[in-house]
Amino acid sequence: MAQILVLLPPIIAIGLALITKEVYSSLFIGVLVGAFIFVLSGGVSDAGVGFFVPDSGGTFQWHFSIMETVETTFDTIVGSLADTDHIGILIFLVLLGMLVALVTKAGGSKAYGNWATGKIKSKKTALLSTSALGAIIFVDDYFNCLTVGTVMKPVTDKHKISRAKLAYIIDATAAPICIIAPVSSWGAAITGYMSAQNAFTVFLQTIPFNFYALFTIIFVITIVCMNFDFGFMKKVEDIAKNTGDLGNNEAAAKEPEFEISSKGTIWDLLAPIIVLIVGAVLAMIYTGGGFAGENILDAFANCVATKSLCFGAFLALVFTAFLYLIRKVITPREYMDSLVQGFKSMVPAISILVLAWSLGSICKSSLNLGGNISVLLQGSSFLMIMPVILFILGAFIGFSTGTSWGTMAILIPLSEGLFGITEGATVSDPLLIICIAAVAAGAVLGDHISPISDTTIMASTGAQCDHLQHVSTQLPYALTVGGVCAVTFLVAGLTASLGYGWSLVISLLVGLIGLFGVIFGLKIYQKKKGNKVEETVTQEAE
Repeated sequence: MAQILVLLPPIIAIGLALITKEVYSSLFIGVLVGAFIFVLSGGVSDAGVGFFVPDSGGTFQWHFSIMETVETTFDTIVGSLADTDHIGILIFLVLLGMLVALVTKAGGSKAYGNWATGKIKSKKTALLSTSALGAIIFVDDYFNCLTVGTVMKPVTDKHKISRAKLAYIIDATAAPICIIAPVSSWGAAITGYMSAQNAFTVFLQTIPFNFYALFTIIFVITIVCMNFDFGFMKKVEDIAKNTGDLGNNEAAAKEPEFEISSKGTIWDLLAPIIVLIVGAVLAMIYTGGGFAGENILDAFANCVATKSLCFGAFLALVFTAFLYLIRKVITPREYMDSLVQGFKSMVPAISILVLAWSLGSICKSSLNLGGNISVLLQGSSFLMIMPVILFILGAFIGFSTGTSWGTMAILIPLSEGLFGITEGATVSDPLLIICIAAVAAGAVLGDHISPISDTTIMASTGAQCDHLQHVSTQLPYALTVGGVCAVTFLVAGLTASLGYGWSLVISLLVGLIGLFGVIFGLKIYQKKKGNKVEETVTQEAE
């Protein structure tokens, strides 16, 4: 019965996050509780003794010490920072934050907006261009939300697109794009939450199974091409079309923290992103031995992902220095100030990562969470429905806490624990890959429907849309896709025993049929409902 205590740290972290809506303190308290249980069981942190090691007589020796608990807590946090892969991820996030600030300061986003206003001639093209820009800016969701909103407002206003619709397009092409992009802050974070040796390869394998991200993108493109809206969004769009009232909320707009350059061009936005992507890909090939004779696939599989991402980001920063300073788009002082601003912008992400690593370390290494839970669940048919359970749980936690990163920080280590994955192990089980994808998908869904989500707030701010209107119009769309995804994850889990490829093909086929079936079903229902209303009005007129 003592082994059941290993569940307390993640349970307490989740519970506190749900109650307080604050993930930082919740994760820290989870680490503290884990350290307390470790010390209570007689474990000695520096000696590396595992959790619940019996004495020579086969009994457990309980030990209570507040000082050792505090010492173990901070030893664990310091230990998580001593990991070279972890440090690499943190460096990448800092470099990425700097690049985002520089691109914003140089006025590349603003230049794109000015260009697009004169080129885009229809409402459909305006919405598709908004989605396309969101796809281009996939390196970070914060950068995505604020940039796309700022750039595309003049374009969408010209075509009488409501601010709520703009906010939805922004939100739907921020996190869903970032979470399936290998070269992004999200990819680095998810890789960091995993303890597997081949974490980056596992992340790449989860991308096709991240049904919420993929289906949301498909959903956006489909309803735009069909010129179809439903629910509260349709009412808002009808008002915008018929009256010109776009639902603007100028009070939601925030002035930038520094003045944006007026000398920027479209290439000041596109060129740094291209250099970042190309540089990171080449670095992955290099660190994986691709330049030493390995084939491309093996090079990607064996690459040092964190080092490669750092190389790509550093190369992009050097490139921007030449691109901006030689042309005097910004001054050297503004360049350095932007670097500082970018560093500051990544502090919340860094804080979540460090606390998440610490919680994962205390649970997996000290308390042997995986070893204790896998004894109960490994090989059970219950595991087959874990993807849909984790998807729903992730959505619930993400909704309640307003953070997808915090949700993944808690549930990804727990998923690995279900399969007995320890530090440095190699992951190849298709079901575990699907489970990790389900956690990521559920976290993004919860983040989308949460009114306290930072991404949701930034999407409404970027679009200058009333925040509650954005939440209420986006909710039916997100839940529609989420419902289809729940069924798809159930199918994926039940077919995982057939292998990675077959499970992917079958579940994607079922999911796409379900998604398009729901969309066309809603359109038919709406048309019939509209015809009945017209008949009623005609009869009353007669």
